[in-house]
Amino acid sequence: MTFKFSKRVPVGGNDAVGAILQAAADPKVISFAGGLPAPEMFPVKAMKEATDKAFEKHGRQAMQYGSSAGLTELRQLILKRIARKEDVHAKLENVLVTTGSEQAIDLVGKAFVNPGDTVLVEQPTYLCALNVLKTYGANIVGVPMDEDGMRMDALEDALKAHPNTSLIYSVPNFQNPTGRTMPAERRKKFAELASKYDVPLLEDNPYGEIRFAGKHVPSVKSFDPDGHVFYMSTFSKILAPGFRLGWIVAEPEVIQKLTVLKQSADLHTDNLVQYAVTEFLKDNDVDAHVKDICNLYGKRKKLMTDGIKKYFPKSVKYTNPEGGMFLWVTVPGVDDTVALFKKCLKHNVAFVPGDPFFAGKADPGTFRLNYSNAKEDKIMVGMKQLGAALDEALKN
Repeated sequence: MTFKFSKRVPVGGNDAVGAILQAAADPKVISFAGGLPAPEMFPVKAMKEATDKAFEKHGRQAMQYGSSAGLTELRQLILKRIARKEDVHAKLENVLVTTGSEQAIDLVGKAFVNPGDTVLVEQPTYLCALNVLKTYGANIVGVPMDEDGMRMDALEDALKAHPNTSLIYSVPNFQNPTGRTMPAERRKKFAELASKYDVPLLEDNPYGEIRFAGKHVPSVKSFDPDGHVFYMSTFSKILAPGFRLGWIVAEPEVIQKLTVLKQSADLHTDNLVQYAVTEFLKDNDVDAHVKDICNLYGKRKKLMTDGIKKYFPKSVKYTNPEGGMFLWVTVPGVDDTVALFKKCLKHNVAFVPGDPFFAGKADPGTFRLNYSNAKEDKIMVGMKQLGAALDEALKN
């Protein structure tokens, strides 16, 4: 049979990143390629107790169909946490629980992006967001960054050049893939531009709580004058990604539309997970747990940057994040990063090439390194092997 797939299916259907991660999964390879939290930080015992408690108190409700908007008590706890942590003040009608933050991106794309509409993103940006937006036929335009994130002068130029812009997508905290963080003044301007040009801005904040250096920066949403900023986050980085539990905060009219779209996607997010996480949040010191995560990731990031300084060619540039899970490397003189990946694989070390993170033409010689899931005893060894591969590539 000849299958006539819709235009939403990528041409060729190849999963390039999946192939890279599969190659990096070889036990001989020290991999900095994945975007995984440290599994040793998953609160297994406390979560088992919370799940048992959820079954005891709400067993039948947890096993029944539930509200598409999400469990009321969980939404209330989310609202309290983001008010305290991110200065985002909202009501119950403003929040929707989603099946991971990926679903929040998908629902917003479905609700606001028509084929041919322009979506503005950081250049580079989160590759899965690019993949989602492409399925809705978006014309994705990358906006240049500097060390403080998306440049606001370039954003305004892009908004003027693309009057059909229907959405802006951004990761202002410890950005994936670069690790950069946008300062407060720029965030204020960001919210002002979204309002001035009447374009919704999707603020994706999966890493915001994972800060191990520097000072907290208020969310873009906290500067939002009139509801143009949609704020989304997840429990994947502070509890466990396998729960697939995220949320989005927006104006009630937007939440109503997204809820209807969610009903046709999966009806509602896993009830048992919602009840279990609710009990966990009530019974545990989540801030202390997050602090432990921050301490571990900060230690691993320092080991990685120390290794880069010691073993990488001096011409190599890299970001120095104050939190999150990634840093971004640029190797001047390298034109084909995928070929560089293959060379490094022969040295038994892996990363994610930069190409999939770009909406347009990729910057050559760029790649992402993950430190959160790298064991301390492997980081320095991996940096030494990667440095040797980079030396070899530059000599050739």
